[in-house]
Amino acid sequence: MPTTLRKLRGWPLTFLLAGLTGLSVGPFYWLVIAITRKDTEIFDWPPKLLLGGHLGDNLDRLQRRIGLLRVIGNSLLVAGVQTVGALVVALLAGYAFAKFRFRGRSLLFGLLLSTLVVPEQVMLVPLFKMMMSFGLLDTYQALILPGLCVPFAIFLMRQSLAGLPDELLDAARVDGAGEFRVLWSVVVPVMRPVLAALAIFLFLGSWNQFVWPLVALRSPGMHTLPVAIATLYGNKSTTDYGAILSGTALSTLPMMVLFLVLQRQFISGLLAGATKG
Repeated sequence: MPTTLRKLRGWPLTFLLAGLTGLSVGPFYWLVIAITRKDTEIFDWPPKLLLGGHLGDNLDRLQRRIGLLRVIGNSLLVAGVQTVGALVVALLAGYAFAKFRFRGRSLLFGLLLSTLVVPEQVMLVPLFKMMMSFGLLDTYQALILPGLCVPFAIFLMRQSLAGLPDELLDAARVDGAGEFRVLWSVVVPVMRPVLAALAIFLFLGSWNQFVWPLVALRSPGMHTLPVAIATLYGNKSTTDYGAILSGTALSTLPMMVLFLVLQRQFISGLLAGATKG
């Protein structure tokens, strides 16, 4: 009897979790259905719950209007290079702040943390003028360079590396390893879960970035996917919802693939951060 009562008590929680799961998955399911339907069918009521046969038409219109393959390539290039570069900068800076003693370290780290409270919009005008003076507007460099130094990423790496035993690093140095060899052979393998989790956050932020590419880019051939999708919006009678929703669905694919590939390291990194200290 007690076992039966425990099972009965668990049913409300099960129904609650099932409802929350439905609320989370529902919009994605509707998106999948919508990209296979004509514009006139997308907002029908009651909504259609089965796949249609117009996915190819929607993707074809999307390709013709924004150059789909080109903008996806732009986004992948910018997000990929920026993520790798930001990881390298965060690893080197975090290692220096965590394991080296030098004059002004606390001041520099405090200044770095203070930038976390500065809204991104405040930096748009100075950043635009800087890129214009360098002649980098409407280039990949204008999109990639500002995202190479991410204060939050440096802070996270510094906090993670602070818990790494100094004896482990000293043992490698005694064996004749230089600092870069210590970093590559000792620090990187230990920090792999944290790096994987950080890579997902950095890629997500870069892939979804909209305001700065909109300001820095002028030619349609340089557009990233979020900016290109925004150009499809018009008034209610001219907005191509099938193409827009198809582009939105495509924009989620790289994040899903990246998460599936790095899922184990991502969860390990989160657990390591949660149990540290």
